[in-house]
Amino acid sequence: MIEILIATLFNLCLAVLLLVMGSVIFTAAYFILSLPYRRRDRPGIFLDLLELSVDRGNPLEQAFLSAAETHDAAMGASFYLFAAHIEMGESFQNALKKVPGFLPPQVNAILQTGVKLGDLKKVLPAAREYLRAGTDTKRTNLAYLFSIMIVFAPVCIWIVTVTSIYVIPKLSEIQAGYGFRNWPFSQFIFSLNRYFILGGIELMLFLFLAAMAAFFIGGPQLVRVFQFRKVPLVDWITWKVPWKRKKLLRTYSAMLAVLLDGGAPEVEAVILAGHATANEICRRRSQRVAAQLEGGVKLEEAIRVFDNTGEFHWRLSNAGHAHRGFMIALNGWHEALDAKALQQEETAVHAFVSGLVLLNGLVVGLVAIGTFGMLVMFLRGMLENM
Repeated sequence: MIEILIATLFNLCLAVLLLVMGSVIFTAAYFILSLPYRRRDRPGIFLDLLELSVDRGNPLEQAFLSAAETHDAAMGASFYLFAAHIEMGESFQNALKKVPGFLPPQVNAILQTGVKLGDLKKVLPAAREYLRAGTDTKRTNLAYLFSIMIVFAPVCIWIVTVTSIYVIPKLSEIQAGYGFRNWPFSQFIFSLNRYFILGGIELMLFLFLAAMAAFFIGGPQLVRVFQFRKVPLVDWITWKVPWKRKKLLRTYSAMLAVLLDGGAPEVEAVILAGHATANEICRRRSQRVAAQLEGGVKLEEAIRVFDNTGEFHWRLSNAGHAHRGFMIALNGWHEALDAKALQQEETAVHAFVSGLVLLNGLVVGLVAIGTFGMLVMFLRGMLENM
């Protein structure tokens, strides 16, 4: 009776322990995977608070200190670090610089430009336009990647590894013992280095997907670790990716339109718009555009240096003849850039995910064909000897 009671208590404790561990793992996974979405929503809340303070004419520093007193967890730790810098006497501009991970680099740069202009309200539309992204599409795309990384890739690694270590060697020993001839295709497949080629492909795919997930969860700050001052590798790659380039072009165009509508000189507007992209390639191109302007070239012609496709030149030329302002005139183009960027991004992700599925299926299929081919030859040899 005592032994039964002890066994029951042991099983109960084990069940509670497993339940607690499962809850901890689930909570940790939820916190990590939801971090990018929380980080995405915080800039919008921050801009709402900023716009409300500007409209009411309240001091920005006091408004953010009052918001910090609410201890709302939705704002995140970076906001309270930002508020702490303000409380220590830092200005709004310096506090943003000291917490670079709080806002996306582009939004941070746009707000810094607004401070230099002395009118934050002028740049808020450009900041909001940058945040206006296809979050539903991104959510779907990332769900595909995470499902492959968490479920499909580890299962494939397990199948290939178990088959290579336990099944294939045992079948080879049996075949060698009975002197049966192996299927040539199976012999070719298993003559490859099964640990470093077949298993290695799956392992490399899993590590690659894990790295992508880490960059997504870590956000811009983790990506910026690989950015070097003299060699802007991250910014160069960003410029070369078609959909990211369209987003940079949209940000630059929107900021340039806001500055021109606000009466900023063309040279200053071009340079500040380049800084607002937070991309070194865009900054260098905007410097070249400014040099063209200082040389007497019109803005519509000088902008060709920034975008050599000619579309920006054509759009800006038409916007210059409009009487509604650059921002309104270019709004349709900005929406078109958004739509094209999302379409290209979704297409690329689907093609990438489909390629991974096919590659995983090819590796597992080769191992399965080789294994079953060996079994068929073994059974055929057994029947011939009967």
